[in-house]
Amino acid sequence: MGIGMPGLILILVIALIIFGPKKLPEIGRAMGQTLKEFKNSTKDLTNDEDASKDKK
Repeated sequence: MGIGMPGLILILVIALIIFGPKKLPEIGRAMGQTLKEFKNSTKDLTNDEDASKDKK
């Protein structure tokens, strides 16, 4: 029960209408950087947990 291809295309078209073609790459870049930072933080937290378990 995912979005599917038609839903994804509809979301992209609506985003293009709302933000315009010039702002869309900037927004995508910002979202990508945010996601990268989130993944790195999550990875660091899991590594910290593993390290503390190894010490016990």
